[in-house]
Amino acid sequence: MDEVGGVEWQVSPGLTPYEEALGRMDARAAAIRAGTAGELVWLLEHPPLFTAGTSAAPAELLNPMHFPVHVAGRGGRYTYHGPGQRVGYLMLDLDKRGRDIRRFVYSLEAWLIAALGRLGVDARREPGRIGLWVGRGAGEAKIAAIGVRVKRWVTLHGFSVNISPDLTHFAGIVPCGIREYGVTSLAALGMRAGMADLDAALAATFPGFLAEIQACDKVP
Repeated sequence: MDEVGGVEWQVSPGLTPYEEALGRMDARAAAIRAGTAGELVWLLEHPPLFTAGTSAAPAELLNPMHFPVHVAGRGGRYTYHGPGQRVGYLMLDLDKRGRDIRRFVYSLEAWLIAALGRLGVDARREPGRIGLWVGRGAGEAKIAAIGVRVKRWVTLHGFSVNISPDLTHFAGIVPCGIREYGVTSLAALGMRAGMADLDAALAATFPGFLAEIQACDKVP
């Protein structure tokens, strides 16, 4: 898939090293700002690692498990990336899309909710928490994480959705600083959808996301 909604899409096979991804993402964002490259949605997987956002507290790194720990430069706290998790990096030009960071994040959440809904997953926001959630009561758990950065009105980083990662690896951190709830995946929920299914759902709902970024109504 080369383009969706007028935005270039790349899907990388295999596992992309995190430092390589950061370098490519920063270079592309700079080129977008300079007007020498177009916007990009990049979908990939990483080898097992932890990343620390700008609000990460050292005490929330419980056990590195011999995995690399990277300072990400995005918003948020600690998160885990690894095989079986779809990571999406968004390099979009908010200078031409409304310059509204709060709306961008809200619309990003809505996009993931819509995409997961196509797979039969009822994901939702929860006030005061980062990411998207499923289940209620004892079964309530996080299925997607969001962490973004905006530099000179170009977005970096983005989201991760748990398809079938090793959920035991999340025990090495306090995911996004939230101790009270667990982490889940499509596989743990009994869903048969795989990476390609999520990618297709993301593509189908992406034009709505772009329209929502520039909508004029007030974000709740």
